[in-house]
Amino acid sequence: MVNRVFTILACIILFLLFDDTLEQTLPSERAALKQLRSSLALRRKEWPIKSDPCSSWTGIQCQNGHVVEINISGFKRTRVGGRNPQFAVDSLANLTILSSFNASNFNLPGPIPDWFGLRLSSLKLLDLRSCSVTNSIPSSLGALNNLTILVLSNNSVTGTIPSSLGQLSSLSFLDLSQNSLTGSIPSSFSSLLNLTFLDISSNFLSGIIPPFIGSLSKMKSLSLSNNSLSSPIPSQLGNLTNLVHLDLSFNSLSGTFHAELWSRMPELVLLDVSNNMLTGTLSNLTLNSSSTALLNLSSNMFYGSLTTVLKSFILTDLSSNYFQGIAPNDALRNETLDRNCLGGLSNQRTAADCSSFYSDKEIPFDNFGLPNATGPPINKKNRHRSLIILAVVLGGVGIIAIFAVLTLLIILCSRKKEQSDNQREINIQNGPSTATSPGFTLNFLNLGEGFTYEKIIRATDNFSDGNLIKKGHSGDLFRGLLENGTFVVIKRVDLSYESELDFFSKVSHTRFVPLLGYCLEKENEKFLIYKHMPNGDLTSSFYRKKKPEDDSLQSLDWITRIKVAIGAAEALSYLHHECSPPMVHRGSDKSSSGSSTWTFANDVYCFGKVLLELITGKIELDGSKDESAIKEWLEASLPCISIYEKELITNIVDPSLIIDEDLLEEVWSMAIVAKSCLNPRPSRRPLMRYVVKALENPLKVIRIENTSSGKLRTISSTGSWNTAFLGSWRHSSSSDAGKEGIMGRSISRGGGQNAAAAIDRPLSMRPLSRENLPEANIC
Repeated sequence: MVNRVFTILACIILFLLFDDTLEQTLPSERAALKQLRSSLALRRKEWPIKSDPCSSWTGIQCQNGHVVEINISGFKRTRVGGRNPQFAVDSLANLTILSSFNASNFNLPGPIPDWFGLRLSSLKLLDLRSCSVTNSIPSSLGALNNLTILVLSNNSVTGTIPSSLGQLSSLSFLDLSQNSLTGSIPSSFSSLLNLTFLDISSNFLSGIIPPFIGSLSKMKSLSLSNNSLSSPIPSQLGNLTNLVHLDLSFNSLSGTFHAELWSRMPELVLLDVSNNMLTGTLSNLTLNSSSTALLNLSSNMFYGSLTTVLKSFILTDLSSNYFQGIAPNDALRNETLDRNCLGGLSNQRTAADCSSFYSDKEIPFDNFGLPNATGPPINKKNRHRSLIILAVVLGGVGIIAIFAVLTLLIILCSRKKEQSDNQREINIQNGPSTATSPGFTLNFLNLGEGFTYEKIIRATDNFSDGNLIKKGHSGDLFRGLLENGTFVVIKRVDLSYESELDFFSKVSHTRFVPLLGYCLEKENEKFLIYKHMPNGDLTSSFYRKKKPEDDSLQSLDWITRIKVAIGAAEALSYLHHECSPPMVHRGSDKSSSGSSTWTFANDVYCFGKVLLELITGKIELDGSKDESAIKEWLEASLPCISIYEKELITNIVDPSLIIDEDLLEEVWSMAIVAKSCLNPRPSRRPLMRYVVKALENPLKVIRIENTSSGKLRTISSTGSWNTAFLGSWRHSSSSDAGKEGIMGRSISRGGGQNAAAAIDRPLSMRPLSRENLPEANIC
């Protein structure tokens, strides 16, 4: 009997212990997690509703019934919840000691709540990379005193970097890359003394590289690439003795590259300063690192001998500089030394370009290692002294004439100022009658600065070949450097300059490359000055090397491609639907139909080709002039886009894209948009405002149900934009797609030295009618 009682008591104790392990989560925090599960529409596969969160839910870690870690990285929402995802995480505020929240690659569209920094005081890790986060970074995050890791990369975050982030004294890892941040690097960052990793690349930051970064002695990885930073590289960076990785590429950095600076970094194994305006020799360039040093100095203005450099490094890319001499036998592959002044290699700069560069620096040019090298530079000081003496001798004779000229200039300037004060709108009548229209008036208040022709000459080095960016449809584009150190793009325009000036005098939009000024002094030449965008256009930025040490290329990820598409669509929609009168992106052109009018439908068609290029990765076809190749590409691609069979699209998707099932639906939706834009009947192509909506809501474009009627149905029973959008689909035909003609570059990634789209296209200000749409187009 006693044994039986003991057995029963033991069973009761074991049951109580077992029951306690099943119910670990405190009731208040369990309720908070269930509310979070509901607001985020998480699936029961990861978070089963009937189980205890601490013991059974994936990604949940607890201590004594308190939730300390939530990891929903890569989770998927339920099908219903995925239709309208939101940044709905209010219940996190009830988790009193939560130290880690990782939602990377989980869709959280919307801004970061302001209360994050006020209610989550125990947070040590916040990872929101690739979450579709929007708006600015709340300054309240600066109150998270325990935060050590903050990752907000690959989102749509805007605004400036809040200075309050400098209060995060425990922060060791900060990644704000691949967003749309503006402004400068906050001075408060000088207090982040525990920072080991800083990545703020691929934004729109401007200003200088702050010297205080050199005081962040624990820094191991620093990436400031793909911004608009414009300053010399501060010597204080040499104090970062623990630095392993440094990327300053694709900025507007200038000044002398002090090669000896990097010898003070014993751990440095990767240095990338490519695509800047740095100059100097590399004779003292050495690293003390025991690891292999990887170097990218391409697209700068380095010069001198290459031999001394090759003795110290395994180099990755020295192309587009001014190195001279004979390439040594152990030189790099030819493609990494392109566009220099080296003998024994192909694809080098012209002799005139090299000679001019070295002459300006008063250094002999060795003529590619051949005889007839340029001799020592002429002593310009003696020549200048002789000119001064001659000027003094003749000065007395010309003094009266000088006073007469000055008097005349004062009179003329006074009259000109009087006219300028009384007239805000200036009638342009500088050129011949073929270059301007009678009575054409402009409001110059919105057109920036008036540049002199002499200033334009100095900025472009007399329009040297080295500064030529491209020959565009409506004028040549040159890279220029103003006296204040600002980089610009200068367009030598043809007769279309009036429409471009008129456009910028009336229109302002964030998707257009800003016009900084103009020069109308010359009778037969006019110049427009645009902001320099360092990121490159879509063609030059679509493929980049994965690693400096190999030749393999990595294309833009799908999220970035979506951003490109939406940005370009917003610009076209603004022109078509918000401007008064409406405008088209391309000016008058001759279509296959003989019409001289460029229409809204032409713009839509060209945009459809850009979408198809983003899907297929066939970006090089866009710049092709081979109409047969374009036709073959369209005829091969469009049959693989079907609203009835999603899997067909995999036959043409860029093989370099890494996409899961959810992303495949977005690709499929974009392909449907592209095919609708490429409808052979212009009148049945969608309006750009509908295209924007479709790209912003890819999963709402269409859903197919195989009903007996076979008709298309949309998610929204009320129709609206998606119903109107799909109206064009029913009439699209892949068999006629090749008849549309050639497509030139019409949409850019949003910047770059090319400033391709907004700078390279004339604009038509005339309101257009959809009644007279041509049946074929030339993009």
